[in-house]
Amino acid sequence: MRKMNILIIGQCTLHWGRMEFGNIGNYYIIEPFVKELKAVFPNCEIKTTMQMSSDFCNREGIAVVPMELYYGWTGHDRIQAMTEMEIAREYSETGIMTNNSTPYIAEVQKADLVIDFSGDIWGDNADFLGEDRFYVGLCKDRVAQLLGKKTVMIAGSPGPFSGDKNLEFAKEVFSHFDLVTNRESISRSVLSSYGFDLTNLYDLACPAFLFEPKRERDMQTLLETEGISQGETPVVGFIICGWNFLTGPFDKWPRVDEEYTIFAEAVEYIDSLGAKVCLMSHSNGFVPGKKPFELIHGRDYPVIKQLQKVVKERGIAKNVMALDGVYDTWTTKGIIGNFDMLVSGRIHAAVAGLSQYVPTVIIDYGHEPKAHKLKGFAIEAGVEDYVADPASDKDLIYKIDKCWKNRQEYASELALQIPKTKQKAKQNFELLKSLF
Repeated sequence: MRKMNILIIGQCTLHWGRMEFGNIGNYYIIEPFVKELKAVFPNCEIKTTMQMSSDFCNREGIAVVPMELYYGWTGHDRIQAMTEMEIAREYSETGIMTNNSTPYIAEVQKADLVIDFSGDIWGDNADFLGEDRFYVGLCKDRVAQLLGKKTVMIAGSPGPFSGDKNLEFAKEVFSHFDLVTNRESISRSVLSSYGFDLTNLYDLACPAFLFEPKRERDMQTLLETEGISQGETPVVGFIICGWNFLTGPFDKWPRVDEEYTIFAEAVEYIDSLGAKVCLMSHSNGFVPGKKPFELIHGRDYPVIKQLQKVVKERGIAKNVMALDGVYDTWTTKGIIGNFDMLVSGRIHAAVAGLSQYVPTVIIDYGHEPKAHKLKGFAIEAGVEDYVADPASDKDLIYKIDKCWKNRQEYASELALQIPKTKQKAKQNFELLKSLF
């Protein structure tokens, strides 16, 4: 069998380390993404513009091409993309490749399949990453289409889209994808409202549901050391991030203590139920170029530590702790799987809980830009009644109370639903076989 050549591009193309060692949820997606591609196309060669570590490349059997082939923050990305569009259009009309080809076009020509992996930033949100970022990404997709390659967008949550900035071009590109899969169903409504052609669209689930946690014996030692091993006192994990506050930006720092009141009241309510509350960060960081490489606390850690301070100063809740260690992705999911209940403002931390049958309350974003993916993921897991609006008075406490009282039934329902959700996640990749 001839080797299948796959090129993964998309708005998730970021600098070295960002997909692996920052927001933990990113890794929950990318590892099963590659593994499932390998399962569907065992004899494939995968290249990507995402800057993965050499350890990841060796472990998963992929290769990295320069990030600048997709977008390089050079100030010339738009001009480069437009030039590639001209070359590709000429090729589509004449069948002749000019001598002015580019490294990106050369990689596309080698590929049998080009995959756009953009998550929730295929739309206006892309431009938060860089100037003309969405336009450039659309050009990269369209170039592959004009060069006659099978081109797909997998496991995304597209939108929103500006009224006239890139909308018509986005519709053109979208209509020429051979296959598009959403990781939740709300994106279909978003795309429909803007007039996209939905002919080749499937609503599935996020690959993150397939990520496997660490289960080795040393996990139990860690849990006992941290004081969160399962015992007579139930342990409720509590995760928030900058998106959950009522005012932005998400990375605003410092914040005044009063902004934490809604979360402090929720922690106090959980404490009143007789549970231990475990505050936890779901992001890491690293110092670029430092050797040896070292994981450090990410942007969520100061947030949970300030919440811990606020709760302590209020003097109401007594059984509250914070995890102060830095944990890799597998360990983080392993810890979450040992909670009796979870309250999470990070959607992929919620996925980590739900996929391990942990009753979970999802805290929605509190300020713009809102992300429809949170409610969409909840629908896929069958838990949309447990999404809390931080801007709605007492809604978070109401959802926590409902989850607590129903937690045994909730866990049983997850045990029935999550295997179906995981199968939908696998379909993202199984559908690719129909293209060849």
